Amino acid sequence: MEVGRPKSPGPSVDFSNLVRSDFWFLDGNIVIVAGHAAFKVHRGQLQRHSDIFGALLSLPQPQDADFFEGCLYVELHDDPSDIFYFLSALYDGLYFKSPHANDFTALAGVLRLSSKYFVEHLRERCLNRLDIDWPSTLAGWDRREQAATDSRGRYVPRESCPHPILVIQLALDLGIDSILPAAFYDLARYGPSKIMSGAPLPPSAFDEYLVKDKSKSLPPVRIFYLSRGQLLRTLRGRERVQRYMAHFIASSLQSRSPAPDCVHSLDADPSRPCHESFYFIMLNILRSVGGIACGRDADTLYTLTQAMDMLSRTDFSDGQRQCGLRICQPCKVDFAACAMKAREEVWAALPRWFGLTGEDDADETFP
Repeated sequence: MEVGRPKSPGPSVDFSNLVRSDFWFLDGNIVIVAGHAAFKVHRGQLQRHSDIFGALLSLPQPQDADFFEGCLYVELHDDPSDIFYFLSALYDGLYFKSPHANDFTALAGVLRLSSKYFVEHLRERCLNRLDIDWPSTLAGWDRREQAATDSRGRYVPRESCPHPILVIQLALDLGIDSILPAAFYDLARYGPSKIMSGAPLPPSAFDEYLVKDKSKSLPPVRIFYLSRGQLLRTLRGRERVQRYMAHFIASSLQSRSPAPDCVHSLDADPSRPCHESFYFIMLNILRSVGGIACGRDADTLYTLTQAMDMLSRTDFSDGQRQCGLRICQPCKVDFAACAMKAREEVWAALPRWFGLTGEDDADETFP
């Protein structure tokens, strides 16, 4: 951060090459310069919200300092788009009406600068929004997944939430550990080739100024890739999630015993309707794990939810009519409790499976 400079060695900024943003107030009394962008704003607005700016702008300035259009200028070594979103939040407020992936560029920019310049109310608002999209609780994750499903039942998470690679990079840069388990799990649901393909950074609002200014060109699309270490972390976590699902199928479905109070336990063929129902659920889960259904082969939380939903569905076919599973109520309750416990175990294990706790469980076996 640099405030003006003595005139003798000449200005450090080429003022003739700057692009003026929407934040160019006629009564502004300070110009912020970031890269090729300039913002004419009010010192009081910056000082009111940030102790860093308050301390910086209260320093006495040399009499021969450079001025731009009669105003002192401050050169910041931050991304111009981040400055744009940060000033927009300071002047106009920061509002997220409904979850949308395109909000991420603004949110990330405001979070970076509110953290850097100690603007706590903006930082807290950004963190609260991140916690909605990348929750630290299973209940929060279920709400997030429901919000990502439209009125026609289509699952469209990339419309409501940004690509997890972008979120992981932001979290690692700023030390936001609480959102990493959900972000890594979300990423691990992609196939390995998609995980390795990276994620494009959405264009920023400030890019439109470059289009208007014919002397400037749009920056190339930036693709973010995981580092080798983060890629290994993701793929290992993916393997562990899938291994847990295989363990659940073997222990809780393939060899499952009926509930102690099974209604059909005294039939000539004891508990046959319940055994057949468990077998049917297992076949459908295997379709999901194999990637046949919905392409969500590594989404164990979703698969377990689908298994529970099968208990109450009535849209199956026996070849003649639609019907539900013939499983008895005690076995329904018993299996639903088992699947719910499994979901809770998966959620609790995510930090460990993705190597976020410092524990090495590469050889973990499930009881």
